[in-house]
Amino acid sequence: MSIKEDHVEPFPWAAMMAAGFSILRLSSAEFWAMTPRELNAAFHRPSNRSTPRRIDLERLMQCFPDEQ
Repeated sequence: MSIKEDHVEPFPWAAMMAAGFSILRLSSAEFWAMTPRELNAAFHRPSNRSTPRRIDLERLMQCFPDEQ
């Protein structure tokens, strides 16, 4: 019985660093503090709007109020 090894591509650090620094304009500290999931989420944010609408912000503030 032979074990088939799946080929796993290495994480594309060079491409992620280039995109993180140039497209997202992250500092080195910000880039290295992010997890790969956070970095992926940053690239997949809606491109048509970089900031939340007021209604969205108010809804979030109601769901997650600051503690007094």
